Amino acid sequence: MGISESKEDFDTLDNGQWYAKFMKECPSGQLSVFECKKMLGLANASAEANSHVEKVFNIFDTNQDGFIDFLEFIAAINLVIRGKIDQKLKWYFKLYDADGSGTIDKKELLSIFSAIQTINGNQDMTPEEFANMVFQKIDVNNDGELSLEEFISGIESDETLLEVISKSFDLSNVLKVIQSGRRHSV
Repeated sequence: MGISESKEDFDTLDNGQWYAKFMKECPSGQLSVFECKKMLGLANASAEANSHVEKVFNIFDTNQDGFIDFLEFIAAINLVIRGKIDQKLKWYFKLYDADGSGTIDKKELLSIFSAIQTINGNQDMTPEEFANMVFQKIDVNNDGELSLEEFISGIESDETLLEVISKSFDLSNVLKVIQSGRRHSV
């Protein structure tokens, strides 16, 4: 099943079907970070991968109560499946900005991209190659940091970067686990 086919499959489910699947995976109605890691088969992942999973989890845990409830889950699905590119890029920026400073430096980019590769296995380029390419192409003022504006306009204007970033944050595997109702073993 290709990425476009899987997104079409996800798109055909209505909120009631997503609710049934979410409740099957999370009978309490709340998904903890531990349950999320277990469901995705990442309970024994590296510290770096764990850090990334927790960061993604915390971004979707909009009320910061330590759980993703169904409304937060649906908001995440809508962003992943139906979100406009600028919405997705703002979300990606938030992930890359590990220290919350409002800018992304090379160290943050390397760290997050390394963690993403650990989780999804995408090895098309090394984190160093990726970080160098990003900064070479879109750090317009050469200050070693990317602002949100530089990031969004730079990524939107470069199809190669847009494809690499979109691929690296493809969360369809998470949706497949929930859609199929399969839990991975610890």
